[in-house]
Amino acid sequence: MPTRTTAAPRKAATPMAFVRAIVLAYEKFGRDPAAALAEAQITPAALRQPDARITPEQMEAISGAAMLELDDEALGWFSRRLPWGSYGMLCRASITSPNLGVALSRWCRHHALLTDDVLLSLTVHGETATLAIEERRRLGALREFCLVTLLRNVHGFSSWFIDSRIALREVGFPFAAPPHQNVYPLMFPGPVYFNAPCAGFSFDAQYLALPLKRDERALRTMLQRALPLIVLPYRRDRLLAQRVRELLRTRAAAMGNADALARALHVSTRTLHRQLHEEGVSLQQLKDEVRRDQAMDQLRRSARPVKQVAQAVGFANEKSFARAFRQWTGLSPSEFRRRG
Repeated sequence: MPTRTTAAPRKAATPMAFVRAIVLAYEKFGRDPAAALAEAQITPAALRQPDARITPEQMEAISGAAMLELDDEALGWFSRRLPWGSYGMLCRASITSPNLGVALSRWCRHHALLTDDVLLSLTVHGETATLAIEERRRLGALREFCLVTLLRNVHGFSSWFIDSRIALREVGFPFAAPPHQNVYPLMFPGPVYFNAPCAGFSFDAQYLALPLKRDERALRTMLQRALPLIVLPYRRDRLLAQRVRELLRTRAAAMGNADALARALHVSTRTLHRQLHEEGVSLQQLKDEVRRDQAMDQLRRSARPVKQVAQAVGFANEKSFARAFRQWTGLSPSEFRRRG
């Protein structure tokens, strides 16, 4: 689990409210948090500032110290401690899975062996997978920190398992928006909603079929510094090109340019182009693929005039469509239709 890092400090974005939750855990166990606060270079004055923020390095330092001192990786959330190594055990129980779907199912099942105060579940409906948390006991003042950290843990470890940024379609929390709500989009790459029925997030179910890319040796190395894994989002999305194709197929009218696509995928336009380049494709190639497939389908399945097919797949006129179609297939639209 997390240890102190000596890397260059990053921007202070973690709300002090999470540090105050850790202090409450010390109070619960009758311990003094002074040493952990000092190790993280958090002063008593800063702790009292409602809007104060700390860096990921500071959060890594205080949470790591607290987990060791309190011998509780749950930091006081639950009715019993989760001894040091509990979440490492969950990782080891999941890492031999053939794909992410099996790994997450194991994670949820084995988490229930650690505590029955919350229940994690994975469900799939159509193209959407949902990881949800059912609260079975009142979590009190530690509720926000508990639910946020549980979801960040699952999302971070899942992304690490498959070596891919898992874009979230929606993230929900069953409480009102806190004063520091603007930090949530930094923690979760997707639309965040408050006052939801329960805590959880949804994502494209296709990620569940991706094979795990890690082994026991990689796991041992990762567990020496796990916190950055759940604080900093993955940059690479192994399904990005596939997700772009799907948006172009289903929402072509609203996805007319790279900026619109990037917003829908919760990445910057620059990141969109860079990641597609890393996958060996360009946005224009993907647009051409989708238009080609749609045009071929309409020419096969309908008797619509070629001009109408051209307009339906986004061409300004029949001539430009015919030229592009010949480049794609070596045939004119009419020849392709005749050949069936």
